[in-house]
Amino acid sequence: MSFVIVLAALAFLMFAAYRGYSVILFAPIAALAAVLLTDPSAVAPVFTGIFMEKMVGFVKLYFPVFLLGAVFGKVIELAGFSEAIVAAAIRYIGRGRANAVIVAVCALLTYGGVSLFVVVFAVYPFAAELYRQSGIPKRLMPGAIALGAFSFTMDSLPGTPQIQNIIPSAFFKTTGWAAPGLGTIGSLFILAVGLTYLEWRRRSALAKGEGYGDSLVNEPEHMGTATLPHPLLAIAPLVLVGVANFALTKLIPQWYGAGTYTVPPEVLPGVHTPLSATVKTVVAVWSVEGALIAGIVLVVLTAFNRVRERFATGTKSAVAGALLASMNTASEYGFGGVIAALPGFVVVGGALKSIPNPLVNAAVSVSSLAGITGSASGGMSIALAAMSDWFIKNAEAAHIPLEVLHRVVAMASGGMDTLPHNGAVITLLAVTGLTHKESYRDIFAVTLIKTLAVFFVIAVYYATGIV
Repeated sequence: MSFVIVLAALAFLMFAAYRGYSVILFAPIAALAAVLLTDPSAVAPVFTGIFMEKMVGFVKLYFPVFLLGAVFGKVIELAGFSEAIVAAAIRYIGRGRANAVIVAVCALLTYGGVSLFVVVFAVYPFAAELYRQSGIPKRLMPGAIALGAFSFTMDSLPGTPQIQNIIPSAFFKTTGWAAPGLGTIGSLFILAVGLTYLEWRRRSALAKGEGYGDSLVNEPEHMGTATLPHPLLAIAPLVLVGVANFALTKLIPQWYGAGTYTVPPEVLPGVHTPLSATVKTVVAVWSVEGALIAGIVLVVLTAFNRVRERFATGTKSAVAGALLASMNTASEYGFGGVIAALPGFVVVGGALKSIPNPLVNAAVSVSSLAGITGSASGGMSIALAAMSDWFIKNAEAAHIPLEVLHRVVAMASGGMDTLPHNGAVITLLAVTGLTHKESYRDIFAVTLIKTLAVFFVIAVYYATGIV
């Protein structure tokens, strides 16, 4: 019965998200309904002690990233940089390769260390203009952004700084470069199959005479082509964000130390007690925030006359979008925390341990928990906290290197995580002004491709022994 309760809560939230209802409202309803069916007296304590704690903790840590990412994307749009990049891409690459262009831009930013949430905000104005000029239906855009930002550069490509590739290293004593051969093969599989699918969808829509679309929501503003800035200037802020993020990731631990940094009371006399921060837990967030601020400043300085007239209204809409996106994701995070605490979730973990093959066991376990919680990093963290010793024991018994286990677990976290209730999916659709009904089909196709890639990599390892 406890397992059925967990599945029912998940199914209800997925249905609500797919039908377009607010996840901010329905995530706590779904979570607390599951608690009510488990133990009615625990509803209020769970809401305050788990759901709200998880939700507020997420906002505390990540809202500045959402906010700065939204503002960065907006000033890129207002400056005309997105249209300049599109014009150059069409001139040098061609309208027929719009999907490949979007995937490449998203992949470069994500592999450069920019948060996938930030990539959504930054790339959307650019993608919308490219799709509009190319006559490709806007509803296909989320699938391309998902392929570029939510897949191979998130957890497959060796060395990616995304958190999904970093978390396993703490459990398996590996590095982000674990199993480079398998990671590269998996990345190429995802990229090749994903682009083939997106091109098939584009050609099918064009064959039916479907264009970009009318009566669309959250459309970027357009500039005249005569006033467009040089494309090298337009792409400079994107490059700066990636470079600054990489540099700050290295420099911040040098400035503050790798452990805990404490501000003494005499610096902040109104606080009365020392203020401490654990640097290693926030260095990635601080790096992205600093990089985004640098990118925003560069755009404003180089396109001041174009930005200033619409800066006030533009940033207001960006702030509103950041609030909605961050609260959607935070509510999902709270839902995952509650579900992970229920007896039914323990049943799920026990059932997953019965899978005999070590790599398949790890892949199914992590992917399932990521799907249930709607979070790649959240599901993987829960799975590894509860089952990492089991995974390691089985892998060592089968003489499987832990580097291979790292890569399989990382890729599996990005498998079924992008179900309809996933925070990144909801953010992507909110930013692009589309609905699950219009665009989730293509996101789900990318989800299936990512999941297949995990088992493809496992098969390649057993067939060749490549690491």
